[in-house]
Amino acid sequence: MEKETKDLEKLLISNKPVMCEKCKGKLFYKGGGRYECNSCDYFVLDDFGKIKVFLEENGPTPMLIISQATGVEYEIIERYLRKGRLEIPEGSKYYLDCEKCGCSIRYGKYCPDCIKQVAGGIKAVFHEELGERPKHVYNTNMTGKMHYMKGKRGKKD
Repeated sequence: MEKETKDLEKLLISNKPVMCEKCKGKLFYKGGGRYECNSCDYFVLDDFGKIKVFLEENGPTPMLIISQATGVEYEIIERYLRKGRLEIPEGSKYYLDCEKCGCSIRYGKYCPDCIKQVAGGIKAVFHEELGERPKHVYNTNMTGKMHYMKGKRGKKD
């Protein structure tokens, strides 16, 4: 499974356009999956950009249809959902499964309850490691004024 994840990451990275197809200039990322050439104003969309444009034009659509219409692999679309870059609309027939408890979620890897549970476990580990919650020490003698290391304000030493 780890090899599949690494292969998918490589595929995501390799699908990022770098060079302009028209003038061979360098493409710059402009956001939302759009890359533009500063030399000739040509633009290209990466996989995320293709999905975004498709959804803007067609509204909520099942992943299989998005994949067929855009040419973006199904696994890549699911990856964007798992990373939280895309979201399944409420009321959809299809959802992702929480990787911990299996309940239906619209994006990400875990449902809110499992996130809280994991976060609570992490807090507990930190408290065990530290022995107790660290106490903050504040210097109560300080005022709200600016303090300088040497000399007076505006004068050089």
